[in-house]
Amino acid sequence: MNESLLLPALLMLALLSALHAKVNVYDAFVKGAKEGLATAVEIAPYLAAVLTAVALLRETGLMDAAQRACAPLLTALGLPAESVGTILLRPLSGSAALASVADVLKTAGPDSRAARLCCVISGASETVFFTGSLYLGAAGVRRSRYAVPVSLAAYAVGVLAAALIVR
Repeated sequence: MNESLLLPALLMLALLSALHAKVNVYDAFVKGAKEGLATAVEIAPYLAAVLTAVALLRETGLMDAAQRACAPLLTALGLPAESVGTILLRPLSGSAALASVADVLKTAGPDSRAARLCCVISGASETVFFTGSLYLGAAGVRRSRYAVPVSLAAYAVGVLAAALIVR
């Protein structure tokens, strides 16, 4: 089957299944869209807070200072100095981490260990603060006590595992 037909085929399968189950497809679609918009409005403040924090970190130079401060430690752990930006940005923002990966690709080269490591870290990890604020905010969780520290610990383990695996 042609890949371009996969999505329309899945859509037709869903519609036929809904018709077979005697579900009012249009009403279900409108109800889902309404709930989606309500969720978007509910999580907008959390999204704005995270995006503002990332912009402030980058524009004030704090991210560059953090990169310089962390570089010796990460290098001692076997992580290339060029990967520091991606490692620090990935928990905060996917787009900022992607920009960092692009910078590493440009400066270190696409076949360098730093580039491969940054690609693995960016592709195999989650934006902890961004996703956490959205999901916890949407669920109405106000006391997330262990969610963020455990997520950051898991991220750190993933980064160290990538450092061991990527050669």
